[in-house]
Amino acid sequence: MEFKWEEGFEIAVDVQGGEVVLSANEAGLRSLANHLISLADDKSCGAHFHLDENNSLEQGSAELIVQKT
Repeated sequence: MEFKWEEGFEIAVDVQGGEVVLSANEAGLRSLANHLISLADDKSCGAHFHLDENNSLEQGSAELIVQKT
């Protein structure tokens, strides 16, 4: 899977009272959309990607795993 990041992306994930809150600027939302399309196009069941503060999310964000079923 190849991911395309839009310049200037900002994405944060927080867990508040049992709810997941994903916040992103325009570039971040476009980047996530690109990732979701790549995941949808992947032919293997179980394909997934991880986002965390060490590879793409804002500092203090919870890890996010998106998986195709």
